[in-house]
Amino acid sequence: MDSAGYSDPEVADMIARLARQQEEIQQARQAIEAMQVKGGSRGREVVATMRGTGELTEVSIDPEALRRFDAHDIGALVTEAVADAQQRLAKATDARFAPVLALTDRPT
Repeated sequence: MDSAGYSDPEVADMIARLARQQEEIQQARQAIEAMQVKGGSRGREVVATMRGTGELTEVSIDPEALRRFDAHDIGALVTEAVADAQQRLAKATDARFAPVLALTDRPT
């Protein structure tokens, strides 16, 4: 019997691997929650900042855009910037979790 109380070494090894994977997942989750991403409209007239939690924290609008575009167009630019930030967050999340997911795909 090992120190964790398992007599089968394969079971003990599997439990240890699962514990390591859980720790990796927790670290990845914390890193994602701490990150910030910025997304922008095509011409960068509007920039949206989003936390890793998905919370939108800031929307910056170029003052020149306020003179050039009407309210409807500004709304469309804001929507575009937020969508870009969401896509960037999704890609960053995928990239951060990729090494963790690779661990779960390894043959035992």
